Amino acid sequence: MSQNVQNIVIVGGGTAGWMTAAYLSKALDKNINITLVESSNITKIGVGEATFSTIKVFFDFLGLQEHEWMPKCNATYKMAIKFVNWNAKGQHFYHPFQRYEVIDGFDISEWWLKMKKDQEAFDYACFLTPWLCDHQLSPRYLDGKVFDRKVQNEFSQEDIVKKNILDKLNIQYPYAYHFDANLLARFMKDYAMERGVKQIVDDVVDIKLTEDGSIDSLITKEYGILSGDLFIDCTGFRGLLINKALGEPFISYSDSLLCDRAIAMQIPTDIKKDGIKPYTTATALSSGWVWNIPLYGRDGTGYVYSSAFISAEDAEQEFRQHLGAAANNRQVSHIKMRIGRNRNSWVKNCVAIGLSSGFVEPLESTGIFFIQHGIEELVSHFPSKSFNQELIHSYNKVIADCIDGVREFLTLHYYASDRTDTDFWKATKNNIKVPEELQEKLRLWKNRLPSNKTINLKYHGFESYSYSVMLLGLNYIPESSLPIFEHVGNHNAEAAFVEIRERANYLTSTLPSQYEYLTHVIKSQEQSEYLSVSDRAYQIPTLVS
Repeated sequence: MSQNVQNIVIVGGGTAGWMTAAYLSKALDKNINITLVESSNITKIGVGEATFSTIKVFFDFLGLQEHEWMPKCNATYKMAIKFVNWNAKGQHFYHPFQRYEVIDGFDISEWWLKMKKDQEAFDYACFLTPWLCDHQLSPRYLDGKVFDRKVQNEFSQEDIVKKNILDKLNIQYPYAYHFDANLLARFMKDYAMERGVKQIVDDVVDIKLTEDGSIDSLITKEYGILSGDLFIDCTGFRGLLINKALGEPFISYSDSLLCDRAIAMQIPTDIKKDGIKPYTTATALSSGWVWNIPLYGRDGTGYVYSSAFISAEDAEQEFRQHLGAAANNRQVSHIKMRIGRNRNSWVKNCVAIGLSSGFVEPLESTGIFFIQHGIEELVSHFPSKSFNQELIHSYNKVIADCIDGVREFLTLHYYASDRTDTDFWKATKNNIKVPEELQEKLRLWKNRLPSNKTINLKYHGFESYSYSVMLLGLNYIPESSLPIFEHVGNHNAEAAFVEIRERANYLTSTLPSQYEYLTHVIKSQEQSEYLSVSDRAYQIPTLVS
């Protein structure tokens, strides 16, 4: 009898389920049967419409170019997160997908403390991205070339195989995406089913376990018994398999992250008139913050708040007041969020991916990232029917370390902020659990900015420049520059600041707007599809990716 896994059953559709099905259908050979069962009665959450740049690796692995999927998902580019009102001065700052330049062995942010602190905002002095965001520009020229020369030189549009090693190279991709999560799930569904994934639309009414506590089979309302070797739980906050059937405990993060509710709304936009912002916005309010995610034709927006400090009714009122006339007659969805993670995301022959595994508030767009990370690690830890416990333990440690690392990073967003104007913002300083290890780091970071040696060393998707950006933006700034700078010249640093400004001026005068670029791609793709259907002898050039 074969010890190879032959039948995989994914429970739950949505973004997590269909991303998992699509990736596994590409990664595994055709000898493995993949079945996805989803209920027609479950409302999809669909909050996580923003991503960060590692998602490029996911699409590249599937062999998908941007012009193939972006128009079908109303997708736009995301080059940064714009934080508004997160400090006491009510200022804004950008957290970009762009690493610091290193000048004479030191990040340019350290030189900013020495030379530019009282002259220019750190993000505009140290990065190109804020300038592009302010002008609502595309990260690509109309011919598809990326504005970042390092990226363009390393990853040509034609060399898909080479692009698949993006995550192994020391290059920061300069953008991520915004997309309609439900449309992406539909696109992933079509991709997966074309590659042999079987869909069953039915309700799981019971789960049968073996004597050792593993899952033997699912009992569905109409289809009946559904057996498998490996079961993947993509049932969202319910955790139907991992929590309810297998009884795996959930570890709450409520002692450090206070927000536990969200109100979501969709707002139509006039992109021809107003353009498309190439960034997510996170605006702090009295008891949490509001996200705004610009898509091609609408905005997704929502208020993430703490129910301990404001009622659902008052939160909705504050949210609508913040949005103004745009919110008139727009319906909202109220969502209870389960913030934290399972003790283990892999138990017996069941792996939880997505919200059923763990979730933190979407302040840094980590929802889709957690899905992608869970899928990729499952492939690298893929089991036989013996379900080796060392492999399972390794997977669980990697996933737990990642989610815990993001928890620490988000805790910093609140704890390091100098806002104390409401009970909620006071509580983020006085009433939350801050590990001693993080407190020790914060004491160090008050004297020098973070480096890759002083942040959380376990992989969680964020590098030292992200920590530095947040601290500077939150006004948690070292009291003085490094003493070594009194003994070295700053000529090279001065030249670097000048080069950044000159490069920014050039890009803002030559790049197309995001609206112009995406409209160009959509029209070109429509023409290409028309020519294909018409069986014309000629084709237009392939754009992007």
